Amino acid sequence: MSSTAPARDAARERLASALGALHTRVPLGMRLGLDPMRAACARAGDPERAFEAVHIGGTNGKGSTCAMVASMARAAGKRVGLYTSPHLIRFAERIRIDGVPIGDAALTEALEEALELGPDLSFFEAATFAAFLAFRRAKVSLAVIEVGIGGRLDATNVLPSPRCTAVTGVAFDHQDMLGDTLTAIAREKAAIAKPGVPMVLGPMPEEAHRAATELARSHGARIVEAGDLPPEVMVGLAGPHQRDNARVAWTVAGELGLADEHRARGLSEARWPGRLEHLAVPEGELAGAWILDGAHNPDGARALAKALAGERIGAVVFGALADKAWREMLAAIASIPAPRVYVAPGGRAPAEPELLASVAAGAGASGVGEALAVARRTAGDRPVVVCGSLYLVGEARARLLGLAADPIVAL
Repeated sequence: MSSTAPARDAARERLASALGALHTRVPLGMRLGLDPMRAACARAGDPERAFEAVHIGGTNGKGSTCAMVASMARAAGKRVGLYTSPHLIRFAERIRIDGVPIGDAALTEALEEALELGPDLSFFEAATFAAFLAFRRAKVSLAVIEVGIGGRLDATNVLPSPRCTAVTGVAFDHQDMLGDTLTAIAREKAAIAKPGVPMVLGPMPEEAHRAATELARSHGARIVEAGDLPPEVMVGLAGPHQRDNARVAWTVAGELGLADEHRARGLSEARWPGRLEHLAVPEGELAGAWILDGAHNPDGARALAKALAGERIGAVVFGALADKAWREMLAAIASIPAPRVYVAPGGRAPAEPELLASVAAGAGASGVGEALAVARRTAGDRPVVVCGSLYLVGEARARLLGLAADPIVAL
């Protein structure tokens, strides 16, 4: 046995212990409110003030937009932190430094410090706090931070004065927490606005745009409409909807003062797993083409259907959480002419496959492995689409790539 093997084992056990302690905070749920985060940050010497930041919210596209902004900043030579949620396969994906998930040792240190200094924090609050600590320790010059839910009371909104904020778009989701009108949802999301800080607004319904503009201006923000992309600029993320996200990212990067050449290169090089992601499995019972997309609400499902229009799809694997608008999602993907296989995703209470099949014809599967195998056999040499829940996409991606996965956490 190598002399370093015991040290590696001890390091793995230490990380597993920190992640286990973090997971004990899951029962606190999707808690909204800033006081616990502010207190924890103060005890740590305000790590959220140690770097410049970009703060991005929105119903759909905020993660993709964050990935694009981070890629453009890296192309400009900046040391960049990226914080997003949820993770697809490993928790470390949530905290990225210079384009890659945080290393195990750095993650362990950040989690241990966050849990010690924030004993009352929820899972998401502690994860956010750990990201701030990790970015300070890594001496990033810019952190790109994705809002978790809403904006006004989201744990990320302790950022005091970002360089730029943005709302990618507004649609119905999380109505139980954000309100049941586009006006209410837009106001919650635009409340990340800060005095004197530009807020970039992406394409959204007129009602939402008006509400977001009024709220942001009341906070003293300067409104900036997402501009057009130069026609020659290539977007590395697939799907026509990503050009709207790219317009927001391009405009944010302009507010940061990044040169056009760096913006163009960063957009072309941007990657974001699980969002209209094409995979090719070379061998085994799952061999073939796959398309993974975390279209987890009706707006996202419509974007997926539009992106796949005209493609010959062999089968669709669909699963959704019970508290999502899954009926509308099924209606949105009805235009994809392919057999359905339904499965229950992890994370929290799912919409049962039998119920899904009663609304739109399809076969139920007992688990993700069975769903993928059935869909692959059904599809033949055509691609299989996996969609409806990011947690389903994450589990499917781990199986297709043969990767070990951390527990699913729907936060």
